[in-house]
Amino acid sequence: MIASRLASLRPAVAACAVLAAAIALSACSTPDPSPTPPSEAPSTAPTPVPATPEPTPTPAPTPRFTNEPDTALRNLIPTEAGGVEIVVAPFDEFALTPGDIAIAYGEIGDRFASLVLAYVSEPRTSLYAMRVDGEPVATEDLEPHLATAGRYVGIAGLHREPWVSDVVGGNVVWTRPEDNATALGTHIYTWSSGEHLFLLIGTDDALNRSIIELLPGEPAPTPPPTPSPDPSASTDASPSEIPSASPEG
Repeated sequence: MIASRLASLRPAVAACAVLAAAIALSACSTPDPSPTPPSEAPSTAPTPVPATPEPTPTPAPTPRFTNEPDTALRNLIPTEAGGVEIVVAPFDEFALTPGDIAIAYGEIGDRFASLVLAYVSEPRTSLYAMRVDGEPVATEDLEPHLATAGRYVGIAGLHREPWVSDVVGGNVVWTRPEDNATALGTHIYTWSSGEHLFLLIGTDDALNRSIIELLPGEPAPTPPPTPSPDPSASTDASPSEIPSASPEG
């Protein structure tokens, strides 16, 4: 009886042993690794280049409404001309600044750095001298501003026509002669020496020119020399070339 029970248990035990071995084997086995996703292709888009910064523009000069003492400019003004005294106004006794007269000369006036005022009481004469910062100014450059320069010193009208180019003391100047817009005998002059610019108005033109001759300016162009005659090209005929006046025989 016991033997028959043992015999009936053997298949069951064997089945359990097979099942346990299968479970142990599956627990010890390594699972398959997950599939690796395909790598992405490298980007072909160009790398952006940083934009080159644009240079900051240099600010334009603006009128200067303060006036600093300028000894060098003051020393350019003569103390006498044509036998009369020229008074240089003390720096602290006049309220004008470079910016006040800048309006007469447009963008050139915006570069005025200092101002000196001089005058003659009789005959009435006024001289404005300005130092200009930056590039030298030619007298020719003043032409667009002649009308407003005249207006600044009290001449009626804003017309360019009365002004003419002239040479005084070897220097090029612009001048406006006496006309119905000025007091009797009044002439106006303006000119530049490159670094300095001058505006003069006076009722005695001989005195005006004497003052100009004592101040710096822009030399007038030298005319080309006249070529000397070539002696070899003389038209005088030699005696042998003069035909004989004797009658033919």
